[in-house]
Parts: sequence; structure tokens; C-alpha cells
Amino acid sequence: MAKLRILVADDNPMVRIGLRILIERHDGWTVCGEAGDGLEALEKAVTLNPDVILLDVAMPKLDGLNALPLLRQKAPDSEVVILTLYECVDMARIAADSGARAYVTKSLLWSELIPTIESLEAA
Repeated sequence: MAKLRILVADDNPMVRIGLRILIERHDGWTVCGEAGDGLEALEKAVTLNPDVILLDVAMPKLDGLNALPLLRQKAPDSEVVILTLYECVDMARIAADSGARAYVTKSLLWSELIPTIESLEAA
């Protein structure tokens, strides 16, 4: 069975490292790439064709909410999970309306991310 390929897009290198460790401890998952800003996330999504994109909202060059519709156009087979510091119903609604499959706050990242990705994998 092929590994689930995940692109991690967050401007904080420590968050990217932590997410890589968390993801790669899960049997059958791998981080296929990392991006430090929204433009790089878009470029890597097109070239790497990941199964899942973990997309931070607050990033330089192109923030996650503005990158999201472009990702849906250019990488339509990738599922997008929004990562954010903010628990905001309006932001979650905008993300869902723009094509995000899930919205995870960073305060709940360690408890919510694995079940969220598992639900996408099962769908």
C-alpha cells in the first residue's frame, strides 16, 4: 500500500519539524515536502502532488486563506487541512467555503491532527 504523502506548509521551522516528527511516527504516512510561505506551498503542491496539505493561515508572501482557492485549482486531488492559532468560526467557514476539508487550531494540534488526517484517509 502506498504511503499517504503530506505537504507541511508553515512559516515556523519548529512547527514544521514537530509536524514532520508527528506525521512520520504514523505508519503509512510521510512528509513529501515542506514550505515556509504560501507561494512555496503552491509551487510544491503542484510539483509534489501530495495527498494532504497542512496549510498554516498566517504565512508570508501568500497567506493560507488566499492560497487555498489557488491550491484547489492547481492541486485538486490534494485535501487541505487549515492550521491556525485562532479558533474563529468565521475563519473556519471561509476556509470550508474555499475548499478546506478540515480546520485545526494549533492549541489542539497534537490531539486533533492525527484523527483529522485519518478521517481524510478513510474518506
